[in-house]
Amino acid sequence: MNYNRFVWAMKTKMTEFRKYSIFKLQSSFSGFAVLFISLLLITTAENSTAQTWHTVRWVNDGDTIVLNSGQRVRYIGINAPEIDHEDQKAQPHGYAARFFHKNLVMSQKIRLEFDDERYDQYGRMLAYIFLQDGSFLNARLLRAGLAFYLYRAPNVRYDKILLKSQLDAMESKNGLWRNWKEKNATLIIGNINSRRFHNPSCSYAKKIKSKNKVVFSSKWDAFRAGYAPSKKCIVEFWSYEAAGVKPQ
Repeated sequence: MNYNRFVWAMKTKMTEFRKYSIFKLQSSFSGFAVLFISLLLITTAENSTAQTWHTVRWVNDGDTIVLNSGQRVRYIGINAPEIDHEDQKAQPHGYAARFFHKNLVMSQKIRLEFDDERYDQYGRMLAYIFLQDGSFLNARLLRAGLAFYLYRAPNVRYDKILLKSQLDAMESKNGLWRNWKEKNATLIIGNINSRRFHNPSCSYAKKIKSKNKVVFSSKWDAFRAGYAPSKKCIVEFWSYEAAGVKPQ
């Protein structure tokens, strides 16, 4: 092969290589573009769903509702006192919380906003609830003292707002926090990871590793720090007498 033919062959190969490289680049870009558009459409669809306005068929209690569609919805970040059902007696402020809650939502359109987890283990939808005027109902129930703040990762988008709402209620002595009494106050053991607190004698408290353990001088202090009572350890933390309720 003479020199000219060799140069011509090399130029031909380089031209083919450039065309192939450009084609691969375009293909890669097209694939990326398709992926990006797909993700954008999914996000838009989710946001569109979150912006849908709903009406409420029924109010179960202070933190759970049933939509007209039949879907049960559990408020994220709060826990309201129970009303009586089955073998459970009504807890202090349980009916007051449901009454207050019912007046907020029954004649209103509500919007649901979701966090990382969409449903709980009972099939209830988990959501932050907003009225058309922008009112944040999870926070309103806390400010009224008709629920307490309940940390539950990974659903923590509005945790600072919710805890601040509880602190405002505690400062104003609203609802649960009115005439607060702690009989035989003792040290309270908190779990830094779960943000739950326990009585020192509780078997679950004894299992908490030292690095995850925090000690509070009272339940009040634990609540102020954003901890909630462990259901497996502290069944009730309020005073029935202070709430004007006769124990059954």
